[in-house]
Amino acid sequence: MTGHAYAPGVDESGFVEACQVCGQPEGHCAEPAAYDPGPVPVSELGGAQLLDDAAAWFGRYLSVPSRHCIVVITLWAAHTHATDAFYVTPRLILDSAEPESGKTRVLELLNLVVRAPIFTMNTTIAALYRRLTGEPRTILLDETDAVFAKGAAQNHEDLRALLNAGYKRGATVDRCVGDGASMKVTEFPVFAPVALAGIAGNMPATITTRAVTVHMRRRAPDEDIAEFIEEDAIGEAAPLREALAEWIADAELKGARPVMPAGVADRKAEVWRALLAVADAAGGDWPDLARQACRHFVLAADPADLSLGVRLLADLRDIFGCDDAMPTAVILDRLADIEDGPWADMYGKPLNARRLSRMLGKYQVKPKVIRVGDATPRGYTREDLWEVWRRYLDPPGCVTSETSATSLASTVADVAAVTQPARTECAVCGSPMDPKLAAETGATTHPNCDPAGGRTRP
Repeated sequence: MTGHAYAPGVDESGFVEACQVCGQPEGHCAEPAAYDPGPVPVSELGGAQLLDDAAAWFGRYLSVPSRHCIVVITLWAAHTHATDAFYVTPRLILDSAEPESGKTRVLELLNLVVRAPIFTMNTTIAALYRRLTGEPRTILLDETDAVFAKGAAQNHEDLRALLNAGYKRGATVDRCVGDGASMKVTEFPVFAPVALAGIAGNMPATITTRAVTVHMRRRAPDEDIAEFIEEDAIGEAAPLREALAEWIADAELKGARPVMPAGVADRKAEVWRALLAVADAAGGDWPDLARQACRHFVLAADPADLSLGVRLLADLRDIFGCDDAMPTAVILDRLADIEDGPWADMYGKPLNARRLSRMLGKYQVKPKVIRVGDATPRGYTREDLWEVWRRYLDPPGCVTSETSATSLASTVADVAAVTQPARTECAVCGSPMDPKLAAETGATTHPNCDPAGGRTRP
């Protein structure tokens, strides 16, 4: 689409792609127009127009896999000017399968519009601590895959601790400062917005669960974007950065509790709270755009974004279907047959019974002797797995003919809404039981709960 880039715009059909030159969903303009915020005062522009302008500016220079990426990048950049108003600042992760996919370009653009940036590829932890002791800063770290890769320098644990702790207001790290008798323990504040870029696969889970992850990809030959000349971009970004800071200073963001999309809760809601608050304060189309992006990144997440353990639980639920029990050998064969799964090649070998038992053991699920016809192999039962499915996967339970599908966001993704059987609780411990098993067998307690003793047996 020559001369075009993503920019927010909504019509009856939802989010559309608008040319930055002619403003039409489809166009034929040869070159993107240079960003020009004009002399209009911020008080007259309003937050929605400022975010529109920021999104248009980012869109001129970036080729992104989804329109929601521009929305997230724009909101994240804006929120850095209001970190004083938030208790949590989400991390922004930019990863890709290969180099030259636009990750560094995003950081270069953010460096021009965020609040007090620290843009670095190689820094010591001590230096970073000290740079955070003054005014609020925004950390932009490039090539983090080299930092967190297996076999990298051991100081990456200090960096990970800083990134994890600095996610919430009031976080500090203790370090000894001085020499000899003059040495004393000093608390360094580490609360700061952080954006990280690197090759996919090396980012610690403790960081990814505190982040919105944008999977970048290399630009296709027929995708045209504006040439990035940093000297020119600096001049374009300066008035935009100043306008965002001025607007954010007057926005009522402290204590904001934006309404989350259905299905977004706990840590995921914590990550998105600041971004949705900025969108709500801006008004216009942004509250809807932000929630569409939230659904896209949270509810339509790629299976590769799951931890290996949760991925195993999800795949087990799929292969179990409505079966009540399954031998270990059958489970291993079916897992290995999943074309895009990791189970056929676990560090050079397929997943075996011992490793499967060890992985499920973390969730207190253990193999047992089951009956399949006249045979009594070892395997796993639906009753044992159902509780962890209920807790770690959404939605849990067996998909039946009563399953109905509803669209949570027609412009983002279709998310299946499964009609669940009635909730059944154990008469002894009070915890939920597998509704399918309860309905078929009439059981009122878990197999390991003692009705006579009124307590759960070890």
